Amino acid sequence: MPTQDPDIRHEWDLDPDFVTVNHGSFGATPRAVRDAQRAWQDRMERQPTRFFSTVLPAALRQAAEDLGRFLNARGRDIVFADNATTVCNAVLRSLTFKPGDEVLILSHAYGAVRNAVRFVTEQAGASIAEAATPFPNPTEDGLVAAVTAAITPRTKLAVIDHITSGSAIVLPAARIAAACHAADVPVLIDGAHAPGQIDLDISAIGADWYTGNCHKWLCAPKGCAFLHAPPARQPGLHPGTISHGFGKGYLAEFDWTGTTDPSRFLVASEAIAFHHRLGGADLRERNRLLAADGADYVARRLGTGVGSTGSLAAAMATIRLPVADASPEHALAIRGRLLEAGTDVPVHALDGALWLRLSAFAYNRMQDYELLADIVAHTLRRR
Repeated sequence: MPTQDPDIRHEWDLDPDFVTVNHGSFGATPRAVRDAQRAWQDRMERQPTRFFSTVLPAALRQAAEDLGRFLNARGRDIVFADNATTVCNAVLRSLTFKPGDEVLILSHAYGAVRNAVRFVTEQAGASIAEAATPFPNPTEDGLVAAVTAAITPRTKLAVIDHITSGSAIVLPAARIAAACHAADVPVLIDGAHAPGQIDLDISAIGADWYTGNCHKWLCAPKGCAFLHAPPARQPGLHPGTISHGFGKGYLAEFDWTGTTDPSRFLVASEAIAFHHRLGGADLRERNRLLAADGADYVARRLGTGVGSTGSLAAAMATIRLPVADASPEHALAIRGRLLEAGTDVPVHALDGALWLRLSAFAYNRMQDYELLADIVAHTLRRR
């Protein structure tokens, strides 16, 4: 069973009396990264005009270069944004759809991105098509086949999660992108959960657009995400906020959309360094093993099973709850009771069942999931 030095928890200001097993939703920014962010903020406030005019442009590009090296991508193809949903909106609203067109998503697509697709398709008189996500116990071949089967001559774009949010499935992104391209369908990969959770090689995936959050598994400050677009996909691509860079190219448009606090982007380098200090690839593997062990333990306690295993699972795992009412309302009610009981674990309604999703990160130990099992079992006994 994987272990972690319990003293590592001092790197964060986490509540010691709370069972924190939901790193996947919002991440947790360590003190070292927050200190680096404050240093950038102090530098900005010492002379704002000088900072925004002469310091920020080069510093932002340097952060993108550092992130590019981590992702195996060119820094000049990377821009920063608030979150992956912001990026998906920017890409979707930069494209043109017409009546009869279809945008393909997974049946387990993230709700906010689903709404963004719904918005642009309704505006254009287009429609949404869904690839039925095999779950539980998915396979790589089954996931690729599900997407391929849903492509039609009307499919103009596929928006595919790299790691599904509710069901925590790690999809074979490169295989799916290749299958879509074979049908002449461009691909936007929503990799909100991928950077820092799995080994990520954006160049090898070959998506037309790729977005990921740095504030989750890379532990950057909240509101730090990126868009990667290769040169062929940069013309005509615009941020959601049009500003002074309009018409001047990809970097000019995305690097400045108005006055904001860019310190969250500038410390992406420090977040990557912190990730490597904790072990990098070894940390990612340690988290994956701990999530699997934790999920197995909770599932045994509840007498149920887990959602996915093997290469399709990483540092998040899902466990089916033994309840008859599988409505979204019941999921929300259970989640609220769990929060009151002292744990942040989320619950999702998926395919006729309720699923609890746990995360494993550097500050977690097996004892967290033993406590979680106690809390969940007690909560479910309550009426």
